[in-house]
Amino acid sequence: MQTKDYDVIVIGAGHAGCEAALACARTGQKTLLTTLNLDGIAFLPCNPSIGGTAKGHLVFEIDALGGEMGYCADKATLHRRMLNSSKGPAVHSLRVQVDKVKYHEIMKSTLENQENLTILQTEVSDILSRQGRVVGIKTAMNEKFKARAVIVCTGVYLRSRTLTGNYIKNSGPNGFTNATKLTASLQRLGLKILRFKTGTPMRVDRRTINFNALEAQEGENDLPPFSKNTRRIPKNVLNCYIGYTNERTHDIIRANLKYSPLYQGVIKGVGPRYCPSIEDKIVRFADKTRHQFFLEPEALSTNEIYVQGLSSSLPYHAQLDFIHSIKGLENAHLMRYAYAIEYDCIDATDLDASLQYKKIKGLFFAGQVNGTSGYEEAAAQGIVAGINASLYLRNKPPLILKRNDAYIGVLIDDLVTKGTNEPYRMMTSRAEYRLLLRQDNADLRLTEKGYKVGLVTRKNYLKLLKKKRDIVKGETILNQILPPNKQLQDFLKNHNEPEIKTGISIRTLLKRNSIDIYSFNDEFHYFDEFSNEIMQQLNIIAKYEGYINIQQQQIEQSLQDENIIIPENIDYNKLKGLRIEAQQKLQRIRPKTLAQASRISGVSPADISILTIYLKSAIKHSERTPTIAQTNETSTKQQ
Repeated sequence: MQTKDYDVIVIGAGHAGCEAALACARTGQKTLLTTLNLDGIAFLPCNPSIGGTAKGHLVFEIDALGGEMGYCADKATLHRRMLNSSKGPAVHSLRVQVDKVKYHEIMKSTLENQENLTILQTEVSDILSRQGRVVGIKTAMNEKFKARAVIVCTGVYLRSRTLTGNYIKNSGPNGFTNATKLTASLQRLGLKILRFKTGTPMRVDRRTINFNALEAQEGENDLPPFSKNTRRIPKNVLNCYIGYTNERTHDIIRANLKYSPLYQGVIKGVGPRYCPSIEDKIVRFADKTRHQFFLEPEALSTNEIYVQGLSSSLPYHAQLDFIHSIKGLENAHLMRYAYAIEYDCIDATDLDASLQYKKIKGLFFAGQVNGTSGYEEAAAQGIVAGINASLYLRNKPPLILKRNDAYIGVLIDDLVTKGTNEPYRMMTSRAEYRLLLRQDNADLRLTEKGYKVGLVTRKNYLKLLKKKRDIVKGETILNQILPPNKQLQDFLKNHNEPEIKTGISIRTLLKRNSIDIYSFNDEFHYFDEFSNEIMQQLNIIAKYEGYINIQQQQIEQSLQDENIIIPENIDYNKLKGLRIEAQQKLQRIRPKTLAQASRISGVSPADISILTIYLKSAIKHSERTPTIAQTNETSTKQQ
């Protein structure tokens, strides 16, 4: 028999929904995961890759909290590269091309075999609430399921439609069924609905590509896996390839702009600034004579090749013409045409930092429904929403990741504090403390948090404790003083470094540009007992010590405002001196702290000064005014 009562219901089984459902089930909550189509579980409708610039950081953080995305990506790996490796460690980002078929199968199997988790293919039509609390859902088939928490992870499926020229289809990505009824329910609950747009490129038959005319991009070996649970380092299986458009390509696209729904005004949704279609690139960057694109395999079981960088909503004949104008693709057969997709999403400023809707207890939102783009951004929100729904059901305080805790903290704070008027994409430039938020130390920052909420296993927590002990032990070695003997002088000379006259600490020595811990250890063997992972941490600690100290000081200063709590019942409309825009924004978003208030778009430094004065006055008044308990205690003593 199918049970009708659950602790948590997760709507949608994309990357946000998968992480949310697993987080709830693994922390003991009886969970129902609904999806429009079981074949769409953990589907990769666009780029068949996980990670990339800033996105790789999110995947490491998801894993550190006890999530599944990184482990699944490791098992489905086809091609691996470390982006930005020529730059500092803060922006190193792992990117993995995955087998999209295998990725879906692995995640679906994980969900199906997870204790406390039930999966159902159905369309949710209504979210049910009573007296400001969520109580369950109703499906399009008129089934009702009770739950004390609901997590909405509907991705790009809400009233979605795909567009290729003048061919418009009411559907989700890849022809999957869309969700036609839930938007109205969200509106009845008081949520503000936005309309966004994104797109995906065509898929080309591998057998019709002239790879000899393209630049091969080989994978890199000996890169770390995403997940601490991955035992063997994934191997590269296939190459990717790089190609370029040309002037003829651009002429064809310009000649067909009149057929583009984007330029005809048919598309009403706002598109992503950082991932424009090829026709948008041609118009916005008219001076460019060529644009780079990548040919990426979709899976071992198919000949489909994804053409990253050439997303389009042009009609099929224009797509054929411009593809065939490109070197290496003259005879390419298009297996799937590119399309744009429009969909409904919410204004995430309606949520608090736990991703719970401010007006209804127990109702959480995660993923592209919050206005983000990308699998990694969705999964990051999903695991946080799942954790917080579970904590809510256990009457425990939510897990709130601050901007100095994680990229996930930056992502969520940006969404709920600033909102977004276009599909939001995570970038390293958004993280002001990125030197401390590296992908190599995600476990040091977050695994203990994941363990405390019940999601990280004890085995992985013990691994973390050992890693911390090894780093402390390694730092004591860093502080050792080396005498200026012949071995050291020869070492310096071989690395084109000036000789020293007095002793020098290993820590100081490693600050020199041409010396790192690996070359030092090859000569002196001080760190032989440590793994490569620990040596990497020690190398970063030594080389970037000054910069790290500066960022930590900045964090300490910012935390002073983070610790100034704003009363929940404050009426901003009555605060004299606040500008009208600031009153409206503060009244709507209702920030928890003074620091969050300062990050709201439209709230000026002058407004923050006024709010600061009010809060300090309120604190002084509360200190002077005795509480009821204090009054009773004084009265008792007098008696």
